[in-house]
Amino acid sequence: MDVLEELRDLGLIPVIVIDDADQAVPLGEALLAGGLPCAEITFRTDAAATVITALTRAFPEMLVGAGTVLTVNQAELAVTAGSRFIVSPGFDEKVVGWCVENEVPVVPGVMTPTEITAATNGGLDLVKFFPAEAVGGIRTLQAMAAVFPKMEFIPTGGIDMSNLAHYLSLPMVTACGGSWVTPKDSIANGDFEHIERLAAAAMEIVREVQAGG
Repeated sequence: MDVLEELRDLGLIPVIVIDDADQAVPLGEALLAGGLPCAEITFRTDAAATVITALTRAFPEMLVGAGTVLTVNQAELAVTAGSRFIVSPGFDEKVVGWCVENEVPVVPGVMTPTEITAATNGGLDLVKFFPAEAVGGIRTLQAMAAVFPKMEFIPTGGIDMSNLAHYLSLPMVTACGGSWVTPKDSIANGDFEHIERLAAAAMEIVREVQAGG
């Protein structure tokens, strides 16, 4: 199963900000226990690469990627650490070009038709719609998807339990991203039981949608 198929099957990507690499393994255990074998570790902290390595070594069954990747150097560091996919908040030709050249799945952030066109011309068929709710949410996504029928989207930004099912029910949505499943304060406080409960509740919604509920 390739990364795109795995993301489609998962339906949800937890966007994670983690400061302490020692928390990587208990975090991974909580996500797996909650039925969510996926983690997007953002390069917003110096611990990102170390966390990615810790997760990929401890949990080979987990799909681990890197988020908030802004430069080619960060992309290289993430892949060397074990990241299987790259996510960025915006469309950067150099980052996308490096990933395509090195056959690393990349999901750049877009919020305009111009950026989606750039992604299409770059050979991509999956992008991150960000920040989803702030730029019009589902109505905006539907309007843009009508013009780009072959593009798939991962809406991120402002998505939580209250609207997850609405986004996942859209045919152009591969999965949704969000940080609400792994709150930064819960990670910092070591409250991994809370994260397990959030992951389990979110995945229940995902499975209901996938089952046509």
